[in-house]
Parts: sequence; C-alpha cells; structure tokens
Amino acid sequence: MGFFSRLYDKVLIWAAHRHAAWYLGGLSFAESSFFPIPPDVMLAPMALARPERAWHYALITTVTSALGGVFGYLIGVFAFELIEPLLHEFGYWENFQSAVEWFKEWGFWVVFLAGFSPIPYKVFTISAGTVGMAFLPFLVASLIGRGARFFLVAGLIRWGGVRMDRMLRSYIDRLGWIFVVAAIVLYLVLNGV
Repeated sequence: MGFFSRLYDKVLIWAAHRHAAWYLGGLSFAESSFFPIPPDVMLAPMALARPERAWHYALITTVTSALGGVFGYLIGVFAFELIEPLLHEFGYWENFQSAVEWFKEWGFWVVFLAGFSPIPYKVFTISAGTVGMAFLPFLVASLIGRGARFFLVAGLIRWGGVRMDRMLRSYIDRLGWIFVVAAIVLYLVLNGV
C-alpha cells in the first residue's frame, strides 16, 4: 500500500468523525478567503463514508464557502493593502490582476465561474471587494457557483458509491504523485525557475 492509499484510508476515518462537519465548514470558509486547500478533498470522502448525508455535507460546504467568500470580499474592501504583499509572495498577483480585468468586463459571471471551477476562488472574492462589485450579486453568484460545484461533487460520490471507492483506491497513488509533480512543475513555471 502506497503513501496516498494510506492517506486516503486515514481521510475516510476522519470523514466519519463526529466533528467532521465542523471541520468541513471551517475548511470551506478558510479556502474561500485565504487557505490554499479546496474543501472537495474533505467533502468527497465524507460523502463516500456517509452517502445518506452527502447533500447535507454539500449544503454545509456551500454555505460556509459563501460566508468565507464574504470574508474575502471584506478583505478586498477594507484590508487590501495588508494582503497585497502576500499576493505577490505566493504567486497570486498575476491571477489577481487578471481577475480585476475580468470583473470590469463580466462581473457576476466571473464570480459564478470562479465559484464552480478549480481556479483559486479566494483571488476572486478579494478582487470583487477591491473593485467594489455590488455585494448582493456577488453573494448570489457565490452561492450558485459554489453550490453547483459542491452538490455536483457530493452527487457524483453518492451515485458512484462503492464503485467510486474501488476506482479511487486503485488509482489514488498514481493520481497523488501526478498531482504532486504537476504542482511542483506549476510552481517552477510560475516562478520562472
């Protein structure tokens, strides 16, 4: 059994913990405003461990992610000067600049697409606050985009069930190492190494 297989088994155990929903909510909130790990990594095993609660977990993830997005929005409005150096340091500055340009042109749709896609959502929540996007459309786009993503993840896991578990288990080590290598390559490319 490889490293990622053991980690996968550990995450399934954590997913069944009685406080797992709280941890999922905390992770979802943090990821939308400042934390780099997406909540899907916790939502998927939780839905797999307890498929009868998959929709409940998707709702928790959606609501807390949208609340975290509001926090990111407020960072953009009130504290952008404090986090600007971090955007540079962690390689998000170019993404932030692109997000600002996209907001000028597409507004609501940018937040919706960022909420659904694997693009770092926090960049868009902070950008929305920085450019002064109207709050209500921001919140609605966040809820729809994040909800669509997380309910899709929960639905696929619930639908796939045991078959999905077997498939993940057979490929988890290869996928894990591919992800690590891809992350390193992306880091090196973005930092001009």
